[in-house]
Amino acid sequence: MRKYTVIITLFVVAVMLHGCASKVPYSYTPQPKSLPVPSRKESAVRYVPPTQRPYTIDGKTYYPIPSAYGYEEIGVASWYGPQFHGRKTSNGETYDMRGLTAAHKILPMNTRVLVKNLTNGKEIVLRVNDRGPFAKERVIDLSLGGARALGVDGPGTAKVRVTALGEAERTLVRGQVRNRFVSSRDFNEGEFYVQIGAFTSRDNANRLKEVMVSQGSKAIAQVYDQADGTRYYRVQVWVGCSLDVAKSEELDWQRRYPGSFVIAR
Repeated sequence: MRKYTVIITLFVVAVMLHGCASKVPYSYTPQPKSLPVPSRKESAVRYVPPTQRPYTIDGKTYYPIPSAYGYEEIGVASWYGPQFHGRKTSNGETYDMRGLTAAHKILPMNTRVLVKNLTNGKEIVLRVNDRGPFAKERVIDLSLGGARALGVDGPGTAKVRVTALGEAERTLVRGQVRNRFVSSRDFNEGEFYVQIGAFTSRDNANRLKEVMVSQGSKAIAQVYDQADGTRYYRVQVWVGCSLDVAKSEELDWQRRYPGSFVIAR
């Protein structure tokens, strides 16, 4: 009898364990938008290219980011030309003002960026090979060639959107380190969202997100940490899997939330 009691007890325990295991909720942790900051010990042994090290200009320190993945910003673009033509850029190249290059304060060198002039709609892909601009509120410095393509050479400045498309990847070829361009996925197809707001308050971001959800939209609130340590909560609404559709939706959202813009995931 004792033998059968033990068998029954083990059977009941097994059933209970199975029941508990089947009720464990699925947990998903999204990929962080910024890489974790390495410890001092890790930093001491890991080689950091000079162009990726923090630097100080006019008393302000800038911290280049380790990856351009997902980077996008809106701000004022300017350009620099004859006075710098023929000089060395931050990555050691000789600056050619007629080329299609740009200077950025924190993006990795050789990042390809899509720059769109928000005034006239012109856009062009440029390669980052220098640091700057350091004038207040300016986000990118264009070569003269890039400025002409965007129609910025005349007015001198323009409001633009800068989107990182890909960057150089260091690889070993025949015993030598070479840079290989790594492009992002096709921007015509994918998951597209319209960003309708960015807040330093999580509560404000969540309130707007809940309003969008209550109206039937698929909305999310993404955390984004800037290089200066400021944390933003960005509210984004899913608008489709086609860039053309997303651009059409962008216009509708801009009427409700001025400054809204499309991003790809």
